[in-house]
Amino acid sequence: MLSSLSSWARGVAASAAVSLAVAGCGPTQPRVLRLGHALDTQHPVHRALEYLSRRASELSGGRLRIDVYPDGQLGNERECLESVQIGFLDMTKVSSSILENLVPSMAVFSLPYLFEDQEHKWSVLEGTIGKQILADCDKYLLHGLCYYETGSRSFYFVSRPVHRPSDLQGLKIRVMEGYWSIRTVRALGGFPVPIAFRELREALEQGVVDGAENNIPTFRNAGHYRICRYYVFDRHTSPPDVLVVSRKTWDRLSRKERRWLQQAAEESVARQREFWAEAEARDMEEIRKAGVTWIEVDREEFRRQAQPIYDELRKSHPELYRLVAQIQAKANNAPSELDAR
Repeated sequence: MLSSLSSWARGVAASAAVSLAVAGCGPTQPRVLRLGHALDTQHPVHRALEYLSRRASELSGGRLRIDVYPDGQLGNERECLESVQIGFLDMTKVSSSILENLVPSMAVFSLPYLFEDQEHKWSVLEGTIGKQILADCDKYLLHGLCYYETGSRSFYFVSRPVHRPSDLQGLKIRVMEGYWSIRTVRALGGFPVPIAFRELREALEQGVVDGAENNIPTFRNAGHYRICRYYVFDRHTSPPDVLVVSRKTWDRLSRKERRWLQQAAEESVARQREFWAEAEARDMEEIRKAGVTWIEVDREEFRRQAQPIYDELRKSHPELYRLVAQIQAKANNAPSELDAR
């Protein structure tokens, strides 16, 4: 659990006093917030964070400055989150799939075939449900500002085409180290293999796994499209990125500073979605030109195969299941296809 801080986080905590002195706000100095993340500078989320920085400066007339540190300069994703939680780092972006280890309600975004489409997803994220889940971060020394688009995760395989759930039987599939990620692959008939992402390319090349799952830009940027010949567009999960600020930092901000920061964050969401759509379209074209076979599947067939997960959820995690029911109720006012009764 992230609430039990790692030795790395405890070590950097000793430097917090120095950081606060540097980032302090004197009579004529701007308030300086440090934002660290592990993405490269071409990533749509980083581009949005640069936009966030510019807008915060514009809205505040230069009185609020956000310095962005990409490429893991201040730690990997988990380390940045821990640093924000203890107040050493002011802000970071983190996947809901990692944040769910700290904020339980975030786990709903790791459940399979939850959203009907993009319109449904964003009506949830920007509506009452999404705002309440963001508010849950306050219980864990964080303050949630907004969500960012990260597309949908789909399966891809080195040499085996998959058209229906039965084709997944026995295939070794790399998954993230999360209960629902593992449970989803098992429910669909595959054999889940948790492997660190940095080790995945070698695992694909050496046959340790038959395939993996991720969004289109990551499939392309990681070079996996050069190894895997089949991309199965089932869109089983859509975990968003979450922009969080340390609760310690948030509590130090004035009302004006909070307003500037929140407005800049909200405005950055629309730009980030544009950046993501551009990157996804470009990468999809490159993947197809490289000879990867694009497979459209009957998503409803896969959804039915995953239904036991929701049957289990109803009994084991009733609060999470209630969130599922609320989310499905927003699917164009249609009855839930996940039987979320």
